Amino acid sequence: MIPFNVATITAREISLIQESIARHHISGVGPFTKLSEEFLQRELGARRVLLTTSCTHSLEMAALLAGIAPGDEVIVPSYTFVSTASAFALHGATPVFVDVDRDTLNLDYELTKAALTPRTKAICVVHYGGISADVDRFAQLAAEHSVVLIEDNAHGLFASFDGKPLGTFGALGTQSFHETKNVTCGEGGALVINDPRLVERAEILREKGTDRSRFLRGQVDKYTWVDIGSSWVLSDMLAAVLWGQLERAGEIDARRVEIFDRYDRELREWADERGFRLPFVPPKSRHTGHLFSVRLRSGEQRDRFITHLKERGVSAVFHYQPLHLSNVGIRFGGRPGMCPVAEEAGDTLVRLPLFFDLSPDDQSRVIDAVRSFDR
Repeated sequence: MIPFNVATITAREISLIQESIARHHISGVGPFTKLSEEFLQRELGARRVLLTTSCTHSLEMAALLAGIAPGDEVIVPSYTFVSTASAFALHGATPVFVDVDRDTLNLDYELTKAALTPRTKAICVVHYGGISADVDRFAQLAAEHSVVLIEDNAHGLFASFDGKPLGTFGALGTQSFHETKNVTCGEGGALVINDPRLVERAEILREKGTDRSRFLRGQVDKYTWVDIGSSWVLSDMLAAVLWGQLERAGEIDARRVEIFDRYDRELREWADERGFRLPFVPPKSRHTGHLFSVRLRSGEQRDRFITHLKERGVSAVFHYQPLHLSNVGIRFGGRPGMCPVAEEAGDTLVRLPLFFDLSPDDQSRVIDAVRSFDR
């Protein structure tokens, strides 16, 4: 069976874990944390990057930094992972579910504009598959209405829009280093801070609400509890794995884009003939090959397609289910038909195997299996 995903962990990452243990600093804010954060700050051009325990926790930090409180509204796409909405609901806000663009499955700009109210505190844009949303327009919209723009960039580390890295258009951006991501440490994330006014408080929130970061820099002679917060510091042993991944991120991304491009090249005609949808990459968007999907015409056809591939030794999976139709989403006002594109994607989308070590021969097997599905 060709797996859907395999994390690419090499002897280099294992040796860095051993080095971390030998240094006797495996807890947070150690040497590998510093290397990784400085690398990300430099490559992204961000004011500050803080490693965290997950992208979910980065979103929860973003909610606190944005001042989210009961009575606020936060606009989120319905077609996304649950954390995009739950991070704000956790702090009392109402997630306002907006439909996605049919081509990119990113937040629809015009629908977002129509959803703004005096209670809107933030817009959270997701770059689905690492392919950019119309992020410059969202940044302008957020500025015009004095709301905070947050980028959930779990899929798009080192991808860009018009030459600028994703995650750096909003006041805050979040990253994921989960096992399924291009660059991974198993479980982990990062908060990208682009508004300099938020840097100091972000450090405090990550350190359980203490000013420990200032203490470690010698700015205070002791540290104490100064704000709310939680334990969102990534273990330096995991940061060692991340550092090994970041060292070869260019190689990882290049190989994944190569796999993505071959799928697109060899399946485009097959898909067009059958009315199926493949990923759409807007002209200004540069992606890093995070995922490759096929959208079929119905849920019943999607299920037959997954079974068809499994019978031929290929593991393929569907993706998000629309949040507005979830149990919690319905409590926030979700109802069938509210986000038709998200509902269609939830029924019809299938992700094909895409990982660094997918061999050309195995990709040929996947392509042959896909193309043998007729109707």
